[in-house]
Amino acid sequence: MKDQQPQAGTGEGPVRNTRNTGPGRLLIAVYGIFAISATARAGYQILTKFSEAPLAYVLSAFAALVYVVATVSLAKAGTTWFKVSVAAVLVELAGVLVVGTLSILDSVQFPHETVWSLFGRGYGFVPLLLPILGLVWLYRRRPSLARQAQAGAAK
Repeated sequence: MKDQQPQAGTGEGPVRNTRNTGPGRLLIAVYGIFAISATARAGYQILTKFSEAPLAYVLSAFAALVYVVATVSLAKAGTTWFKVSVAAVLVELAGVLVVGTLSILDSVQFPHETVWSLFGRGYGFVPLLLPILGLVWLYRRRPSLARQAQAGAAK
């Protein structure tokens, strides 16, 4: 079963991955859309006008990578993928906050926008809200809760 993870060393059966069900599917879809759009944007920017704003375009590429990792890790089962998801979403939140702040304070370094510039203003502030929603979702679907729910259902 693809969406289950084995319980190493506990003697219990597999725990169901609930990160990619229900609203989690919508979250993964939004991350996937951002992964594709940020990758396309960064690729275009780097290939056509890198010399105009190299820092901004490198950060766009980094944002694209973070979105790809977040998308894949949210869709995968297992404790390791859960940890990767948390790390990716935390890096995303830090990136949005740092790049958003720098794009306001040092606009010379950001003559062209990135996904995270001005806290994602060009994307309707979704880049600012997405990692917050992602962290809430991950907190509510953490592996320890899945094990508790399964133990309660088995009784």
